[in-house]
Amino acid sequence: MSLEGALETAADGTRDAVMFVFTVTNSGDEPVDIRFSDACKAEFVLEDDGDEVWRFSEGRMFAQVLSSETLEAGEETTYEAEWSDPEPGDYTAAAELRAQDERCTARADVSVPS
Repeated sequence: MSLEGALETAADGTRDAVMFVFTVTNSGDEPVDIRFSDACKAEFVLEDDGDEVWRFSEGRMFAQVLSSETLEAGEETTYEAEWSDPEPGDYTAAAELRAQDERCTARADVSVPS
């Protein structure tokens, strides 16, 4: 697999939101075509001791459009999300590329201050 993921998370310090930046990098020597079946290109999930507490796509609707992007060798792209009004605590964040034929995930820890 030539796609590698990295997830950065940050609570803004005022407990208003948690930001997520999922970076997908083509670490291979050949271009990779990434095809999507809707407008949600990445999923973000927050867990507390294995229990899901927030999911980016929950309660949202996404346009059903076919799209694609090509990542050349060494190129990267980012996907972002925001968790508004989070509960204080320590969480594990996970991001997953929602591509049809390619798989890429990443995890990171995030703390929301009280």
